[in-house]
Amino acid sequence: MTAANSIAPSEPVEAGTSLWQDAWHRLQKNRAAVASFVLLVGMTLACLVGPWLTGQAYDAQNLALSATPPSAKHWLGTDALGRDQLTRLLYGGRVSLMVGLAATAVSLTIGVLYGAISGYLGGKADAVMMRLVDILYSLPFTIFVILLTVFFGRNIILLFVAIGAVEWLTMARIVRGQVASLKRMEFVEAAHALGLRKRRIILRHMIPNVLGPVIVYTTLTVPAVMLLEAFLSFLGLGVQPPMSSWGSMIKDGAEKMEEFPWLLLAPGTALATTLFCLNFLGDGLRDALDVRASKD
Repeated sequence: MTAANSIAPSEPVEAGTSLWQDAWHRLQKNRAAVASFVLLVGMTLACLVGPWLTGQAYDAQNLALSATPPSAKHWLGTDALGRDQLTRLLYGGRVSLMVGLAATAVSLTIGVLYGAISGYLGGKADAVMMRLVDILYSLPFTIFVILLTVFFGRNIILLFVAIGAVEWLTMARIVRGQVASLKRMEFVEAAHALGLRKRRIILRHMIPNVLGPVIVYTTLTVPAVMLLEAFLSFLGLGVQPPMSSWGSMIKDGAEKMEEFPWLLLAPGTALATTLFCLNFLGDGLRDALDVRASKD
């Protein structure tokens, strides 16, 4: 046997996978997270398309019906003004989900940029910026949002900005801690050696490497924002009639829950289901993006 024949054939090299691919595979194994994601997508599509399929307008009143229980024509009944509850529930879902996503986007933008800049600069700049966050933490956020809505008027766009402007503080702290631990890594020192500007290092190197915790916290911020919107609508400071949101529908249902319980049951169930799904999805993403889980 020659030396060439004695050499065993090389085994095929196993293709590597990225961190995001590993996270996706781990997330697929979490049945609760996957089911929550599917349910959220289904509810979102229903809210987007449903109001056009019910054959009813969300603001069409029929005082002759008043508050009627669920029937073949009105699956979820009607409210005190004779408006179809199913249509208003689906339309209100648009508003509640839009508030949750838009206000979270505002919170995400402010918190990620603020935290990344603070963590990267360090020193006195970091101390001053974090003390400002501590001061803002001491303010009563709900009262601050109420004052904004009262002072500037009850505008849905202002509602997005007002809620997002008070929900960014925790995000800033999370990103600041992550960036502070990353700025001594070799890839950052290499970027410095190449003469890259601080802005480019923060935007192209720091922020992409903290997306894991940011994504997880985002899924937890959306339900918090939706709850705050529901609370403001319950106080009459959220969306204004004839528009509806789940919070405003819960407010109307709570006032007549003893006589007409279906007015509270439908929006309360929709809001609770959405919040549960978002929290289950957030837990699943947290486990999937945990690097230590890849060692199991």
